[in-house]
Amino acid sequence: MSADSSGLKRPRYPMPDFVKTALDERGLMAAYRQRPAYQQNDYIGWINQAKRQETKEKRLLQMLDELEAGGVYMNMKHPASEKA
Repeated sequence: MSADSSGLKRPRYPMPDFVKTALDERGLMAAYRQRPAYQQNDYIGWINQAKRQETKEKRLLQMLDELEAGGVYMNMKHPASEKA
């Protein structure tokens, strides 16, 4: 684990290549980077902790859809990320 300036006190998960590729392909990297560090980290940890590949893919799609829609984080309202 490397030091970072995010202020997170828990372990910081590195972004897997398949997540980076999906964000780039959907044009959502900027939306991802605009989220707070804890949300970025939670999404990555949540996706990676799935045991089955199908579950990882389902979680990845949920993250991508939430980033695209804005205003949602882990199926909860997130007004700070709402799109105009």
